[in-house]
This record gives sequence, C-alpha cells and structure tokens, in this order.
Amino acid sequence: MARQSITLANQNDEWLKQQVANEEFTSKSEAVNYLIKQAREQDAYVEFVRMKLEKAEKSGFSTKTKEELLAEIKKKLNV
Repeated sequence: MARQSITLANQNDEWLKQQVANEEFTSKSEAVNYLIKQAREQDAYVEFVRMKLEKAEKSGFSTKTKEELLAEIKKKLNV
C-alpha cells in the first residue's frame, strides 16, 4: 500500500478519532480508505445512471398513453 501524509481540518481529524474510539474502524487510515472507496463507488453509480439517462434520452419519446404504459408494465410483472 502507498503511504501518504495528509493534513486534515481539525473537525475532520476529530471525527476520524471518534470513529476509531467508537470502534467503527481500527485506525484513521482504515476510515479514510473506506471513505475513498465509498466515493469511488458513488462516482461509478453516478456514471452508470448518467449513461442510462443518455441512452433513454436518445431513444426518443413514447407515443403510448399512461394507461398503455401501465398495462405493459403490469404484463411484464405478471400482475
């Protein structure tokens, strides 16, 4: 693992210390790695949603009524 030296705002350092004291994490490094992992996963999810939205926008508008769409969805769900 790469070793880094970072400077934290006092409130962030206190929060990290509290997480370790509460045994949420075994060290501040573990907490920081967890938070970075969460941010990376969130970025990946946002990119996935963005891709789906772009695909939907490019597919055009439906000419079906709300009732037709609802019936189609119910049919697919076997409701």
